[in-house]
Amino acid sequence: MRIHGLPLRWTSEIEAWEPPYRFSDRQIRGPYRSWLHEHTFHEVEGGTLVGDRVDFELPGGRLLAGPIGRLAGRVVATDVRRIFDFRRERMGELFG
Repeated sequence: MRIHGLPLRWTSEIEAWEPPYRFSDRQIRGPYRSWLHEHTFHEVEGGTLVGDRVDFELPGGRLLAGPIGRLAGRVVATDVRRIFDFRRERMGELFG
């Protein structure tokens, strides 16, 4: 995968598996200090509502404390939102 053009290796592991309701994956190697992503699926009239919750921590500890850390957090949060915006648009194209 690439983030801002930089190649990164990212490995995650499925941590919870409860089909057809949810599953979650946790980063075991990658760019974050921690990353937990929960995917949920709810039956609604006419289809399925797909939900996501992501909890993450940036690496850097004290280095990212203060204003630099807040700025980095905003940049990463924006990147994460873009990833899910893209996925939502693509799912709309595929599934209507």
